[in-house]
Amino acid sequence: MALTSWKAFPFFEVSQIPVPADEDGSYVFDNQVVSLTTGADSLFLGTSDGSVRILSRALKVVRTFQASDTPDAPVTHLKQVPNTAFLVTISENLSSEPSLKVWALDKIEKKTGAPRCLCTIGVQNGRRQFPVSALVVLGDLTQVAVGFANGSVTVIRGDFIHDRGTKQRTVFESEDPITGLEVRQGATKVLYIANTAKICSLIISGKGQGQPVRTVDNRGCNVGCMTQDHETGDMVIAREDAIYYYGVNGRGPSYAFEGPKKLIMIYKEYVGVVCPPRVAQVSKSKTFRRLGGEEIDELFSSSSFTLLDTDLKYLAHTESLPAPVKEVFVEWNELFLLTVEGKLYRYQEKTLQQKLEILYQRNLYIYAINLAQKLGADKMQQNIIFRKYGDYLYQKGDYDTAMQQYLRAIDNTEPSQVIRRFLDTQRIHNLIDYLEELHDHDRATADHTTLLLNCYAKLKDTDKLDAFIRTPGTAKFDVETAIAMCRQGGYFDQAAYLATKHGENEMVIDILVEDSKKYAEALQYIWRLEPDAAYPVLMKYARSLLEHCPEETTKLFVEYYTGKYTPKKDVPAVSEVQAQTGGGAFQSLSALWSVPFMNRSSNTDAAPAAAEKPELDERDSSADVEPPPTYTKPRPRSAFSSFLAHPSEFITFLEALILQENLSKEDRSDLSTTLFEMYLEAANTATGPAEKEKWQVKATSLIADNKTASLDSSTIDTSNVLLLSSLSKFPAGTTLVRERENLYADIFRSFTSAKDTSGAISALRKYGSKDDSLYPLALGYFSSSEEVLKAPGVKEELQSVLRKIDRENLMAPLQVVKVLSQGGSVTMGMVKAYLSDNISRERKEIQANRRLIDSYRTETASKKAELADLSTKPVVFQARRCSSCNRNLTLPTVHFMCKHSFHQECLNKPGIGMDENDSKVECPLCKLGNDTIRAIRRQQVESTEQHELFKSALAKSNNRFGTVSEFFGRGVMGTGPAAD
Repeated sequence: MALTSWKAFPFFEVSQIPVPADEDGSYVFDNQVVSLTTGADSLFLGTSDGSVRILSRALKVVRTFQASDTPDAPVTHLKQVPNTAFLVTISENLSSEPSLKVWALDKIEKKTGAPRCLCTIGVQNGRRQFPVSALVVLGDLTQVAVGFANGSVTVIRGDFIHDRGTKQRTVFESEDPITGLEVRQGATKVLYIANTAKICSLIISGKGQGQPVRTVDNRGCNVGCMTQDHETGDMVIAREDAIYYYGVNGRGPSYAFEGPKKLIMIYKEYVGVVCPPRVAQVSKSKTFRRLGGEEIDELFSSSSFTLLDTDLKYLAHTESLPAPVKEVFVEWNELFLLTVEGKLYRYQEKTLQQKLEILYQRNLYIYAINLAQKLGADKMQQNIIFRKYGDYLYQKGDYDTAMQQYLRAIDNTEPSQVIRRFLDTQRIHNLIDYLEELHDHDRATADHTTLLLNCYAKLKDTDKLDAFIRTPGTAKFDVETAIAMCRQGGYFDQAAYLATKHGENEMVIDILVEDSKKYAEALQYIWRLEPDAAYPVLMKYARSLLEHCPEETTKLFVEYYTGKYTPKKDVPAVSEVQAQTGGGAFQSLSALWSVPFMNRSSNTDAAPAAAEKPELDERDSSADVEPPPTYTKPRPRSAFSSFLAHPSEFITFLEALILQENLSKEDRSDLSTTLFEMYLEAANTATGPAEKEKWQVKATSLIADNKTASLDSSTIDTSNVLLLSSLSKFPAGTTLVRERENLYADIFRSFTSAKDTSGAISALRKYGSKDDSLYPLALGYFSSSEEVLKAPGVKEELQSVLRKIDRENLMAPLQVVKVLSQGGSVTMGMVKAYLSDNISRERKEIQANRRLIDSYRTETASKKAELADLSTKPVVFQARRCSSCNRNLTLPTVHFMCKHSFHQECLNKPGIGMDENDSKVECPLCKLGNDTIRAIRRQQVESTEQHELFKSALAKSNNRFGTVSEFFGRGVMGTGPAAD
């Protein structure tokens, strides 16, 4: 592409630098300056008189020294070795060989004040006197190459610093003058040689040294038109038609640039080109001469200086100079241009922001983008350019390209501005692109997700919706918002997929149950969750699942609550693709993704659950291989509310749980009570007697002890059984409760109140031995009416009752007669035997009492006579042996009125005499009995004051008259003196 098509921009500001005069008043850049170089923070000028001027940054002459041995040998070439303090100079005249000197700038001679000259070498050219046309110095100062106008190149090798000798060799000869020398640095050092006819390369150090010269290009260049790009190592050559690049592999890209070239140089990323005046060419044209005359000569005698960027293909600066250019150099990180008139110009590059403003004004946003990227602008600054470019394209109506720029600037752009623009123009496709990019950059909000899904729904773009929700890795959007929008639009499968992918188990079940009505699939999904995750969703949707899949849901409840729950590992086949009919719905995603809850059928009734039973059985069989996970079983009562409308499944659940052995007492009571209630409810709703009896038998077996057939109070509370039995009219339960509480009379009364004579007889036979009060009740009931009395077995039972009453003395005969007479249905013949037996027995008892009274009287009279004899008559003691030791009595001897005699020592009373204390001595043999009599008497006397004891005994006694008589005998009713 020719430079005429390249854009030109004023990216540099040019200012002329006032150059101060030298100490002697002479101009620094006078006509004597024939060479120039820079380095070491200084500017070096070689003059025609053989001296070198060193200028500081202020362009003041710091030092001047003589670099040639003769005044007529000008310093035609200068090279400052980068990153060192060495300066290489060549001075020459045609009368002798050129003189090459190496100077140490940091070592100053005290006598002359000049830098120390390290070595001086005469450059050989085969004894031919031709001027030096090119010079190049290696960075390590081990080799120097010198090119001559006769076409030869001499390479000097050696120790230039310590002047230990050098060797020179002519490495290239040709008929065309040498116009440039450059060295590609590296492990292998390659010398590039340019003359007017061709470009050649020669390895002068490293691998390949000694190989012949290789021709790079059969076209040469003029003096000053060859330089090196030190960033890439490529050679840059300017010819009249173009600018050429040469790399390691030969010729590279070229850029058309018509016109003669005088000088080429590299500054940063720019290529600087100086074109000589064109007056010579133009002056030959008679037409121009006739039109302009002298003014035309002056116009076309000016030089041009151009800075161009070959990467981005634009001109950063171009200008015409009134005088020819003498030199262009770079130092102090700035670019300078020196004219032959001695004027010095400085070129200052504008900042990136200033450059961008220039490009903005021309709407050259592509240039701005490329420039910012090349110069390493930060991401934010680049995004500003993208946004401005997008605004420009949007105003032009190029919405697609504008959106591309907005997407590139998405990190630093307010999304609402872009979204509002494309909403107003109904550019839905562009808006989708922008919203998708927002999600990819994690900048999307819930509103953005909602809008994107609405756009998908509006365009019915199923593929993009699928791709959006199936994004691998972490979701870059608000998951809850996306699920909500999919559900609103009828995309239930997509909503379920998102919820599954992000672990929203409750939401998955909610979608399957509330939206898709796929209850069997929801149940299968729950069965594949871990125990802690399965429990909350199972409890939340238990009623719906029990309604549509009762059998499998009940089985799941049983396994979970018995601690045997194990998540399923098998994955059923993906369900077939089905068409949905919801708002904005489309073909189901069931065929696109495989999730655990998908099965072979999409029906929502109980049939799928039944079809899946083999899967559950397989799972049961695999449980032997993999033990179920450990988890804390919930309390059974937490599931009761879920089964309210499903009594049959509830009974199955309760029956399975109650069989567990490690149930706590409280849980077992809850299960037993609830199961007992459900049995009674099932019995009340039974359709036939057989079914009702079946449930009642189960209820009875639940609450009764299998061995004793009595109420088992360890599993169910008595009050609950009584309440439930009463509400459900279940007499067996009520009876068991009364048995447990020993309320046998209540049991009997329940039969009598129901006129159940046979039941009353059975109760009497069963509980009569435990409670005697049943017999008086039975006597009253059996004699209550003719109807009862005529019932089978009643008369025989009546006789049995009378015998029991008579035998146990449960009622007085008068009480029996009174009870029997109240009903008016019992005849004398029925009680004749009872009455005659009682009368006979009473007579015998009276006779026995009379005989006993007579014996007591006789005994009392005998005791009284004995007491009188002891008080009034002497007593003869005839005992010969001691009643204690059974030895013959010897004095002293003690005789008691009871006719017992003892040795005094046997009584353990030594020294006893006939005094007042003798009356206190008691017979050891009779003492125990006497003490007992005295204690009994003392207790009787004390009991006369213990009225509460009498009342308590009277309240507990069944024979109160006998109790009163007993206390009379104790003297309770007597006065104090009489008792003594």
